[in-house]
Amino acid sequence: MKRYDLRPLKDNFYDRMLELMDKDIVEGENAIFLFEIGDFSAIQKSSDAIYEAGYTMMNSLKFNEVDWTIVVKKTKPEQKVIEVVDEEGEK
Repeated sequence: MKRYDLRPLKDNFYDRMLELMDKDIVEGENAIFLFEIGDFSAIQKSSDAIYEAGYTMMNSLKFNEVDWTIVVKKTKPEQKVIEVVDEEGEK
C-alpha cells in the first residue's frame, strides 16, 4: 500500500492519480490518495476516473475540513448493473 499526497495539484490531480496507478502500483495493490475537496465535484470525478480506468474504489472519506481520501485497488471493478423498469414496474 502506498500513499500519495495530491493536494498541491489542487483540482488538476486526475491525470497524476491515474499515472501513479498505472506505473507505480502493482496488480492487486492498494493506493491511498489525498486531495482537496473544493466544491465536492472532485469526489465524483475521481470515482468516475478510477472506474473508467479499470480500477476498484475501495473507500472514500472526508479526511478533514478541506481534504478527502480515497483508497483504490489495482484490480478490475465489479460491473455496474443497470436495471431497466418500464412504467408498469416490470423489468
